[in-house]
Amino acid sequence: MAFIAMNNFQVAAEHAAAFEARWQRRRSYLKGVPGFLHFQLLRGETRDGQVHYISHSTWESREAFEAWTRSERFVQAHRGEPLPRGMVVAPPRLETFQVVPLDEVDEP
Repeated sequence: MAFIAMNNFQVAAEHAAAFEARWQRRRSYLKGVPGFLHFQLLRGETRDGQVHYISHSTWESREAFEAWTRSERFVQAHRGEPLPRGMVVAPPRLETFQVVPLDEVDEP
């Protein structure tokens, strides 16, 4: 059953372009990881001078995601230059979801 992991970031609006540029340049180390399906960086609304971003990854299973988090590739992906002071308003917040299979979904 598919599994989704999302890290939520609140980024100071004046740093939004630099935050996105960092994601463009960064090496993810996800290619070829067993069970990894898809990654997206999502930009949400700007409110109170902050832009909401989500790093969204889809996995074949919770077990595949958890194996990734214990791997050397995970360590490598999360090493590197720290974020500049003031770029993120608070530490990222991880949320995980199990995909609920639906037999049929009506399309409009």
